[in-house]
Amino acid sequence: MNLGTIVGIIGALIMIVGSIILSGNSLLAFFDVPSLLLVLLGSYFALMIAYSLADALAAFQAIKLTTKQPQFNEQGIIQKMIAFSEKARREGLLALEDELEDLDDEFMKKGLRLVVDGTDAAIIRDLLELELSQMQNRHATKAGIVTMWGALTPGLGMLGTVMGLVGMLRNLDDKASIGPNMALALITTFYGSMFANVFMIPWANKLKVFDGQETNVREMVIEGILSIQSGDNTRILAMKLLAYLDPVSRKTLEAEVLKD
Repeated sequence: MNLGTIVGIIGALIMIVGSIILSGNSLLAFFDVPSLLLVLLGSYFALMIAYSLADALAAFQAIKLTTKQPQFNEQGIIQKMIAFSEKARREGLLALEDELEDLDDEFMKKGLRLVVDGTDAAIIRDLLELELSQMQNRHATKAGIVTMWGALTPGLGMLGTVMGLVGMLRNLDDKASIGPNMALALITTFYGSMFANVFMIPWANKLKVFDGQETNVREMVIEGILSIQSGDNTRILAMKLLAYLDPVSRKTLEAEVLKD
């Protein structure tokens, strides 16, 4: 579970509800089903215009991903790469073939398979970077869908406000209803702003953060695979891979992998 997402949503909602109550307003005054339906469902149907039906449905799967904490196991990858490097230098690259079946990382397995098969380093880099690029495109599409949904909700909120104002102006003869009708008209703008800034835009950005993290790991794997193929000293390989870690993780691991 991604605590940042959960705590952030709960905290933001508490701030909103708390501000409403502390300002002396009733929570019920901010609840209106037609406005909620217009903003959420209206913006979602508009999303189907911008994307295919399959992509629009995939928005929920993308949002669900933000509640999970991805585990990339960078330290485990580095240790495994170092072990492969040591074996390759002792027994040759062909000796790595026995290790491939036990690998859970398909990306690493594919790259090492190319190494064992004697593929040229430039071709290996091109193939792995092509796969990396396609992964980034898929991730960008998912984040883009959620970003678009976030961009549409304020517009639908403003549309609802205009609709409410039109209805209010048609009944100006009823002075007592002007205030309540004006408040009701503004609720859709409130919903549009809330869903965009508390949910959609942060969700989309978290998907981009996850993409950056996975991209970093795969770039590290590519560097490690090519280093193993070129026969780099294991210490040099470790230094290359450690450069992909944040300072805290790097300090924790380098004492072990760089020991003499």
